[in-house]
Amino acid sequence: MRKSAVFLILLAGLIILTGCSRGKDNQEPVTLTVYSQLANYSGEMTGWFAQELLERFNVKVIIVPDADGVYETRMESGNLGDIILWGSDGDQYLGAVEAGLLFDWEEDNLLDEYGPYIKENMPFALEKNKRISGGTLYGFGHDVAYSSDDHEAFFYTWDIRWDLYKKLGYPEVKDLDDYLQLLIAMKEIEPVDENGNPTYAVSLWPDWDGDMVMYVKAFATAYYGYDELGIGLYDPETGDYYGALDEDGPYLESLRFFNALYRHDLLDPDSMTNTFDRAMEKVKNGGTFFSIFNFAGSIVFNTIDHQNEGKMMLTLTPEEATPIVYGMNVQGGNRIWSIGAKTQYPELCMQIINWLATPEGRMISEYGPKGVTWDYDENGKAYFTELGKQMRYDKDTAFPEETGYSGKFSDGEFEFNNTTWSLNAINPESGEPFNWEFWESNQGEPQSEIEADWRAFTGVTHPNDYLSSRNYKVALGTSYAPGARSYELRVQWEQVTKAIKDYSWRAIYANSEAQFNAIVRMMQRDVRSYGYDACLEWSQQEAAKRKALEDEVRQGI
Repeated sequence: MRKSAVFLILLAGLIILTGCSRGKDNQEPVTLTVYSQLANYSGEMTGWFAQELLERFNVKVIIVPDADGVYETRMESGNLGDIILWGSDGDQYLGAVEAGLLFDWEEDNLLDEYGPYIKENMPFALEKNKRISGGTLYGFGHDVAYSSDDHEAFFYTWDIRWDLYKKLGYPEVKDLDDYLQLLIAMKEIEPVDENGNPTYAVSLWPDWDGDMVMYVKAFATAYYGYDELGIGLYDPETGDYYGALDEDGPYLESLRFFNALYRHDLLDPDSMTNTFDRAMEKVKNGGTFFSIFNFAGSIVFNTIDHQNEGKMMLTLTPEEATPIVYGMNVQGGNRIWSIGAKTQYPELCMQIINWLATPEGRMISEYGPKGVTWDYDENGKAYFTELGKQMRYDKDTAFPEETGYSGKFSDGEFEFNNTTWSLNAINPESGEPFNWEFWESNQGEPQSEIEADWRAFTGVTHPNDYLSSRNYKVALGTSYAPGARSYELRVQWEQVTKAIKDYSWRAIYANSEAQFNAIVRMMQRDVRSYGYDACLEWSQQEAAKRKALEDEVRQGI
């Protein structure tokens, strides 16, 4: 054989080997598409987390969020993307399973070889996915726990501007009427924010609306302790179910509260067109007085500067409120991690998901680069660096050049917007929860005078302790997953839920109580004509399934 022929054969072999070595440093970066039904971000990820992925896996990531029509378009194309993150394990996920658009994690030993941490530590979550997916393993649900002995930390925390509450003399707040009067008084003493713009009680956003208006149904969850299920709300203590159209039911009562806010000039008029990011910018600038969620209240507002100025959002629940808290679940939740069947890089996708499921990956995705923003001390306990502390309270803090990372913390956040382990699961590397609020290093004296005032008033040192001392409801962790809906019901469901959301927003912006009532009557009439009763019957059947599974947990089965 001639030398030239031998050379060509060797060169061809080298090309083949190089092509099989996906994501290596000696190659151009691989670009992965992450279709996330949970994302608030669109486009190529940048900043510190993108840098982590590039350095660890030689990967760049394009985020595709779930805007109108995206799911249908990607299903029709037959290619959902490389990594697929689902907002729920219901119809759309099951539709992708049925269409063969997800990668089988047991094919070619994919999980065994490239997802060893997941396989060893998430057996119940994997088994749940296999069961709901018809016997084939396609992933696992979010917020997995190592143990089911406890419940999550509260995130329906009823954050309120404590400095304003203090100025008003700590008025008693028994119910929603008292809460409304408190918010009216707050606006009177602080009518504009730090930029001179009008203040409001709350700024909503429609990005996360699902089968109902998100903030309305979530308010019912925060006040009554009822969990969203189908087109209504479910009481996890009794199993009672309340449809969205029930007269004087929790959804319509919550809707009425937001209309009252609007009519008292306490609801941001941009709420119907806000994005989540724009709403959070208003929170950060002191443009709002309360949030039922900690992630849209205290976590955003309580910067070091605000605390130094004597301003903080802290927890205060109305006496009659019974906010929900979720049980720890070794089987995981309903927001599924999966891999697209058409990906050219299943091994690489699995390696990334597996890393995100390791303690290091979970910590980095939440808090930033290890050794730069956080680390473990000599006793193995987690702590924030000085830079990390600053970034925890102000995500717009920039990375100094010497860290090797660029941009602000907020510019580079983990934009997949899904979790592997529950934030309140125990980190096996430290023996403490992943949640920074419960690290030993973050306990101790109050960080400011206004926090000290809250502690003195409530008699506790942490919002979780306060909420644990009040009335609340626990949603037990079970294997429940919603069943499939027939084609006819899916068509009805889409019409019904769209009408519920459209009319709900109209009702929020009603100029009088009479107009509000008229819009609600129209909603009840029109939504029923689209097939509401069939959707309600399905939801009630699902509530009965969930109740049976919760009863099994209660009985220790």
